[in-house]
This record gives sequence, structure tokens and C-alpha cells, in this order.
Amino acid sequence: MGWIRAKRWSPYLVGALIGVLSWFSFAVSQKPLGVSTAFVRAAGLAERAVAPGHVARNAYFQSKTPKIDWGVMLVAGILLGAFTAAKLSESYRVERVPDLWAARFGPAVWKRYLAAFLGGLILVFGARLAGGCTSGHAISGGLQLAVSGWLFIGAVFAAGIVTALALFGREVSHV
Repeated sequence: MGWIRAKRWSPYLVGALIGVLSWFSFAVSQKPLGVSTAFVRAAGLAERAVAPGHVARNAYFQSKTPKIDWGVMLVAGILLGAFTAAKLSESYRVERVPDLWAARFGPAVWKRYLAAFLGGLILVFGARLAGGCTSGHAISGGLQLAVSGWLFIGAVFAAGIVTALALFGREVSHV
């Protein structure tokens, strides 16, 4: 069981475990893995606490009913699992501005947080526009051998490489 405390797990093991989780998701909930809808449902719950009439009239929330469902629990599990893994591997630390970011963009915490917030906002908007997130399109779509899933995987890798090179140049290779 020493592997559970390792700082890096085998990508083959993790890939196999994600595959098993995907099978389990289909078997238990008849739904593919995906998390972007969970954020929409959670936002709807928070909005309903403040403006219930607006949520009741909102056409989008008619189709994506604000509720705590298996997807919301999956997101909670991802957060708890990541925290547990970091603690078990003794690699947990609070790092407000990573060294690589500071070297490229400076040590300003507000700039890092603003970039993270805006990046997250763009990602969730894109995920809703595309009808699913990276886990929905790449993991579930790829496992189902959907052409759209495989095209998405290729596009994500290509965009990730271009973005990393544009932001960090060749420095990113040592990470």
C-alpha cells in the first residue's frame, strides 16, 4: 500500500481506475462522467437561496434543475480525494503564487487569482456552450469511442501545448 502515499501515481493505473469509475457511473446512474453540470446545479441552488422566483422562471434551470445529485457528489469527492492524496503524500502546501507563474508574470497574488477566476469562467462557459466538460467529452466520449470525443481530446492537447508555449515558453518543460 506504499503506492497510495506516492507523490505521483502511474498514469496507467490512474487511467484504468478512471475507466472503472466510468463503468461504475454508467452501471449505477446510467450517466457518463462529467462535472460541469454539477457547477450549474450548485450555482442554481445558491441563486435559489437569494432569488427563488428568478430560478423558478429561468428556462435554463428548467432543464438543469438546481439540486444535489450524483454529479455534485462527484465534484465533492474529487475535492476530498485530491486533498486526501496531497496529505497522504505529504505534498500538501498552500502556494498562492507558484514559482513558474511568479517568474513569468510577477508575484502579485491578485493577478494570479484574477487569471484563475477568469480562466475558470471561460472554461465553464465553454463547457456549457459545448454541452459538456473535458471529463464528459474526453473521458466519457473517448471511452465510448465517439469521434467527437477523440476530436476534442486532440484539440485540447493542441491548444494546451500552444497556450503553455505562449505563456511560459520552453520553461514549462521542467515542470
